[in-house]
Amino acid sequence: MTAVQDRTSDSPPGPRRRANPVVALLRNSWRQLTSMRTALVLLFLLAVAAIPGSVLPQWGVNPEDVRDYYATYPDLAPVLDRIGAFDAFGSIWFSAIYLLLFTSLVGCIVPRLRDHVRALRAKPPAAPRRLDRL
Repeated sequence: MTAVQDRTSDSPPGPRRRANPVVALLRNSWRQLTSMRTALVLLFLLAVAAIPGSVLPQWGVNPEDVRDYYATYPDLAPVLDRIGAFDAFGSIWFSAIYLLLFTSLVGCIVPRLRDHVRALRAKPPAAPRRLDRL
């Protein structure tokens, strides 16, 4: 007999429940965000995003240098100011990377927290009997 012939005709298969595509998208996005690979990529991206804050003058630190930059580069300075390069650490893109990284790290750590607490509270292993072998 084949698998099709083994089925009983009394109990027809129930309707297949289709997963809600929005829920599936959110679940897959959360799994991707909370992977350690994503956390490492976001950490690297945060380091790259900090470069403009280190190289360019910042409004909060020295507004005179920013005005000098405007005078030196009148075409480039408004574009950089529009994307937040003169206030890099307060810009929306830097904050978004930072919050995504924080969320990713919390999502990585919280599911493993029970195992870490259990390992911290466990009795340490016994010392080896023959230390000279080490």
